[in-house]
Amino acid sequence: MNPACPWLPAVAEIHDFALTRRHGAAKGAEFYLDALCYAQSQWLAGKPAQAILQLNKSWMADLSGGDPVLLTNPPPYRALVWILETAASGECGYLGNPVRHFQHLASRMSGPRAEIRSWRAWACFHLAGKNLGRADYPRDGEQIAREGLWIPTLQRASREVSETGWPGEAGELSKCVPAVSAGSDVSG
Repeated sequence: MNPACPWLPAVAEIHDFALTRRHGAAKGAEFYLDALCYAQSQWLAGKPAQAILQLNKSWMADLSGGDPVLLTNPPPYRALVWILETAASGECGYLGNPVRHFQHLASRMSGPRAEIRSWRAWACFHLAGKNLGRADYPRDGEQIAREGLWIPTLQRASREVSETGWPGEAGELSKCVPAVSAGSDVSG
């Protein structure tokens, strides 16, 4: 069992998919909190790749400005970085390739609030690249070449998150990459 992620809510038990599915189409504050708890649960169970998938799910939430859940459980960028850094040793379970995962997620996003969710995925793509390195976790070059995929900079993704994301979300992102708040163009 992995040590608890300090940036996710504490859980008393290992959860399964029913925790988030019980919300159905409602993707409000309770869904958001449950997705974060499910991420912690998957992390504790030695499944970092699954924990990251649950972080992705949390960003699907439709939260309004000033939602109290964001005060106690801010957007999980720091949780993502902590999981990436901790799991990179290979001793915490299967991590997969988060760089490639976020590239695919960002470039194939659909469904409700797809635009902001895509920008969040591009930001996470850059966080993964910065924290894991390209040698062991490469981008999908075939997709880039085949689709002529344009990869936005971290600065651009952060700006879009700032304009259309949850209140304070861009501030949470900038805590993971100080260069974003300084306005430099970090392309990852």
